[in-house]
Amino acid sequence: MMFRTLIVEDEAPARDKLRRMLDSETDIDIVGEAADGPAAAKAIADLSPDLVFLDIQIPEISGIELVAQLGSGKTPLIVFVTAHADYAASAFDCDAIDYLLKPYDRDRLCRCLDRVRQRSLQPTPPVRPLFVPVGDRLRLLDPASIVWIESEDNYVRVHTREHEYLLRRTLQDLLTQLGDRSFARVHRFHAVNIAEIETLSPRFRGDAEVTLRGGTRLRVSRRYRHALG
Repeated sequence: MMFRTLIVEDEAPARDKLRRMLDSETDIDIVGEAADGPAAAKAIADLSPDLVFLDIQIPEISGIELVAQLGSGKTPLIVFVTAHADYAASAFDCDAIDYLLKPYDRDRLCRCLDRVRQRSLQPTPPVRPLFVPVGDRLRLLDPASIVWIESEDNYVRVHTREHEYLLRRTLQDLLTQLGDRSFARVHRFHAVNIAEIETLSPRFRGDAEVTLRGGTRLRVSRRYRHALG
C-alpha cells in the first residue's frame, strides 16, 4: 500500500533530513508538513494521513498530548521522533509504532518503516483508550469514572468525582470515542454519564433538568431530550 505521510517537526533542518530520507521510499507519499501542535492537528484532520512522523517536543501541544486527543475516527499510524529517551514509556502508552531517537540514521529509519508496513497488515485495533493530561504526563482514564462533560469553545472539560481534566477536542468527538450507549448529550454544551443520573425533572417548553448523583444539576434541552428516553 501507499502510505500518505505527514511530517511534524518544529525544526526545519530536521524536517528536511527526514523528508530526504523518505523520498527514496517508493511506498511513502509525503502529503504535508507541520511545525507545531495546532497545525499538526489541522493537517491530520484535513489530510487524513496514514502515517505521521511526530516530534514530541513541538510548540503549544506536545506530540504525546496531540495523539491522546485525536478523534476516534481513522487514526494514523504514529512514529514519535525526539532527542529525549525518557519519553519512550509515554510514547508506547499511546500505541506508537516506533520511537526514533535523534540522531537516527537511514538503517534505523528503514527498521522503523518495516514495523510500519508490518502493522498495516494487522487487523484494525480496538477503540483507543482515553488519556488525560496530568502535569507533564498523561494518565489513562477509565470512562466509567466520568460524571459529566462540558464544552468550552475548542476544549472539553471532563468531570470525575475527584478531578477535572481539560482536553483540546470537541464534545461530539469525545462522545464518539466514549460510546453512545454509556453517555448522552443533554445540551449543546453538556453530556452526562447515564449511570450517574439520579433524577430527571420536566421543565417548561419541553426542556428538563437532570440531577446527577453528586448533586450537579444540568439543563436538558428539548433538542436532546430524546437521548434520555
